[in-house]
Amino acid sequence: MQKIKLSESLKFQNALRSFCEQAIVSGDVSDVVTGVLADVRLRGDSAVLQYTEKFDRARLTAQDMRVSPEAIKASVKTLSAADRRAIRESIALVKDFHKKTLPKDWKAKNAQGGIVGERFYPIQRVGLYIPGGNVPLVSTVVMTAVLAKLVKCPQIAVCTPPDADGNIAAGMLAALSMIGIEEVYKVGGVQAVGAMAYGTKTIPAVDKIFGPGNAFVMEAKRQVLGTVGIDLLPGPSEVMIIADSGANPRHVAADLLAQAEHGSGKEIIYLATTSQVLLAKIEKALGQLLPSLSHADKCAKVLKDRCLAVTCKNLAQAAEVANYIAPEHLELQVADKSIESLSRQITTAGAILQGYMTPTVLGDFTAGPSHTLPTGRAGRFFSGLQATDFMRRSSTVRYDAKSLGKASVVVETFARLEQLDAHGKSLTIRL
Repeated sequence: MQKIKLSESLKFQNALRSFCEQAIVSGDVSDVVTGVLADVRLRGDSAVLQYTEKFDRARLTAQDMRVSPEAIKASVKTLSAADRRAIRESIALVKDFHKKTLPKDWKAKNAQGGIVGERFYPIQRVGLYIPGGNVPLVSTVVMTAVLAKLVKCPQIAVCTPPDADGNIAAGMLAALSMIGIEEVYKVGGVQAVGAMAYGTKTIPAVDKIFGPGNAFVMEAKRQVLGTVGIDLLPGPSEVMIIADSGANPRHVAADLLAQAEHGSGKEIIYLATTSQVLLAKIEKALGQLLPSLSHADKCAKVLKDRCLAVTCKNLAQAAEVANYIAPEHLELQVADKSIESLSRQITTAGAILQGYMTPTVLGDFTAGPSHTLPTGRAGRFFSGLQATDFMRRSSTVRYDAKSLGKASVVVETFARLEQLDAHGKSLTIRL
């Protein structure tokens, strides 16, 4: 764990900036991604299959790539009744949360008498990338596919990497089945992004790509932007915890370890506290909890190399640090009386988990908001995934002769100022 004390000094600012820049994509990653995408665009299925064997060690044929609808449906029966109930409960909570965010079409008369408004409708064909393989993220299925189905996207294609035997985890397929997804491909990594962006004989191109992934997947999404839309660039997981002196050190330690165990080794963990005493207790608790974890070695490495603890004079300073970091998940392990005022000071976090009893895992699995969130300081300009990201918006304008006459002075003025006489004429010719 690296430690720095908050101050106004340039030394502190440089240290914080340097730590945050660990998430920036290297040139090596960019070059590899460019080559794979170009190959997929040129050779289609053949390239996808070649890279699937190279990176995932799964030897497939073009016919093997798509999971049959029958296999997707049958996977539900492989889960216990308790597992099925848990997944369905998560689906229901996520659906209920995002229902409240859906926009409605509207029309109104403006001051000139013209009828203006907005229409909202689902994107025709979307592609969902779900990390899989050794750690199948069943929760990411829920946090993306539920939103696509809620807004009624006509076509939803899912790509997820297979294991070495060419299989997709039953839990992931079962969740997809419960949500109503039938188009699933055993393809991961850069080759999956390329296939969805450019299309192959087996995988038709999509209009927009969604979902988290490693540095290679995020760079691939970055490079295909423009050919297709993308949601945001959610890379390796990160958490920041702001803890006051009343926080339970074991709870803080447990939440730090929960983010460290994602497995990529690229996770970044931040801790800001107003108490040096608490910080010492948290370090002790980390040492006590770590040995019992199944991913202890990976967690220990993240804690050593990619964990930053900042000691602040007060919570307002901690908020300033949080706004610079723009963390994916931000836990406010502070007293109830401080939660609302501190929350109002935070303007860049992907998700804010409020109070001593609200661990990040609630947002990961079940609370309702999507856990697909901006990372690497992208929270400064991106928000977490929402239902409207799966929709298109068109504005509507309708004038008649009377309202057109009222608009003519404004139009003619702008046409003259911008020296675009044909623009002005296109209105006046109607009067």
